[in-house]
Amino acid sequence: MPLADRFPDLAARVASAAVMVALGAAAIWAGGVVFRALVVVAVAAMIWELHRMLAPAADRRLAAALGAAGGALVGLLALAVPELALVLTALLAAAVAALTVPAPARARFGVGAAVILVAGAGFILLRDGYGMLWLLWLVALVIGSDVAGYFAGRMIGGPKFWPRVSPKKTWSGTVAGWLVAVAIGAAFAAPLGAGPGFVVLSVLVAMAGQGGDIGESALKRSAGVKDSSALIPGHGGVMDRFDAMLGGALAVLILHQLGLLAVG
Repeated sequence: MPLADRFPDLAARVASAAVMVALGAAAIWAGGVVFRALVVVAVAAMIWELHRMLAPAADRRLAAALGAAGGALVGLLALAVPELALVLTALLAAAVAALTVPAPARARFGVGAAVILVAGAGFILLRDGYGMLWLLWLVALVIGSDVAGYFAGRMIGGPKFWPRVSPKKTWSGTVAGWLVAVAIGAAFAAPLGAGPGFVVLSVLVAMAGQGGDIGESALKRSAGVKDSSALIPGHGGVMDRFDAMLGGALAVLILHQLGLLAVG
């Protein structure tokens, strides 16, 4: 099969990815206000997308207002709020915002919004509190496993991972993502001063990233949409690109709280 048939959206994906990588790399390098601003904008966009998916008949201004409020909340929470208070506040905010969507979708919206808010604040904490190298490790894990899964899944194919939820994902792509996570964990272990078990933790974080991807796929299927929005050519919406990052960031926060990840 010609490559163009195997990767019909490759050109658009590569072009959009190049822009996102450049913006992301510059923001990660700068840190501080610049990185916070990028995370705030991404969170606002994802909350907006989530509301538009689950409450398509609602006033568009409501979705925009909730997105702006969510982004602002994350920016404030990440400044100097203890992590437990951050999680509790995010859960409360998500529960209140869920009241604006139809009753059958409230639980899905509440869970999705809570994940976005907590993980968004987690990104800022990871960069500002723990350092750029730790954030680069997380980004490398998520992007590396995603790229490996994309190419291995289309070139090798084979049995589907969970066809009812995510029809395009294969076991070959999933395992390829885990193998790349092993290599990335091994590469970052020494610079981060971590032990041999760090490779295992890296695979767990990559799995959590894949879980975030699958979770968003299930959410989109329940909403009857292909993409969370059309903001990014070749990629769909912001949530379509950051779903795995959200899962990975949550895993890092949990591992850190359990004392399994000596960050900082």
